[in-house]
Amino acid sequence: MAAMKKVLLAAAVAALAVFVGHTYLRLKHIMLASRELPVKHLNCHYLQNIEFGAEDITILKDGLAFLSTGLKFLDLPSFSDEPGKMYVLDLLHPRPTPVELQIKGELDLSSFNPHGISVYTDQTDDNIYVFVVNHPHEASQVEIFRFVAEDTLVHLKTITHPLLHSVNDIVAVGKESFYATNHFSFPNQALHFLTMVLAMPMCDVVYYSPSEVRVAAGGIMSGNGINISPDKRYIYVSDIIDHEVDVFERKKGEQLEYIKSVGVGSLCDNIEVDHRTGDLWLGCHPNSMKLSNFDPKDPPGSEILKIKNIHSEHPVVSMEYADNGQVIMASTVAAPYEGKLLIGTVFHKALYCDLK
Repeated sequence: MAAMKKVLLAAAVAALAVFVGHTYLRLKHIMLASRELPVKHLNCHYLQNIEFGAEDITILKDGLAFLSTGLKFLDLPSFSDEPGKMYVLDLLHPRPTPVELQIKGELDLSSFNPHGISVYTDQTDDNIYVFVVNHPHEASQVEIFRFVAEDTLVHLKTITHPLLHSVNDIVAVGKESFYATNHFSFPNQALHFLTMVLAMPMCDVVYYSPSEVRVAAGGIMSGNGINISPDKRYIYVSDIIDHEVDVFERKKGEQLEYIKSVGVGSLCDNIEVDHRTGDLWLGCHPNSMKLSNFDPKDPPGSEILKIKNIHSEHPVVSMEYADNGQVIMASTVAAPYEGKLLIGTVFHKALYCDLK
């Protein structure tokens, strides 16, 4: 009996060692911990007034850009104790400068913590609605605003739901309807970590409308950026852990049908879509180990990728910008407009670049 116990104990220890080794290698792969990034710069300058991150940026067809700033998220670095803010930027102005948006309404601005954003223009009256993922006190909710005048957001509604338990990003498809990604498979982070280690893709995309809330697509390791094709037919989702962009087709009842995945080789965050070409632009983390173990002497880099012809048999993924963290740290979004490019970050500055 004693000999049997020793054998069982040795087997258990060996199994544990295998599991720990597998976990280490998987985490190293997920984080691209050994990756070193080449430098590839554009003609860029820092945007004024943006000092503590512009996690998400989206641009309307008329050149009006909206920026969410000051995000405090999980254990990522944050260098400001102030609440988050929203900015607007007119790219058609001779000297585009971000202007802080004044927020009117009953929203608690002292805990405002904006994350992913989306903008919807109502074709019947041209009203502009701004959707913002908000994490007050580490909660997860969506705020809907109406953009009025030149620098004001009027708060209309706060949306919470059990299915929207860890929202990262949203794409609006109506005045009060949207798709949203959950970056955790469960509200419990420990359970999500286990699914990640065991390679169990259990995150989802949720469809919300005032009359219906449900899971529209699943099978995602960790949902991050989400956006829509110019013809409104396809939804794109960045599966940051799998280093892929997933393509879904919108079906009857707002269900999403999986079409394919495109490997990007980086931990890509938000997705912006060029309204003229349909190209996808991605703000990515080339080595997330440097992001989670932040060291100002060896800062996290930034990588901007573009996917051209994503619906073809051979999409082209190209690196458009890369920096080792000396210029800009931890890029999360790249928003193109008429030969210009805005690059935002989790906690650092933002860039205005010339693509020509």
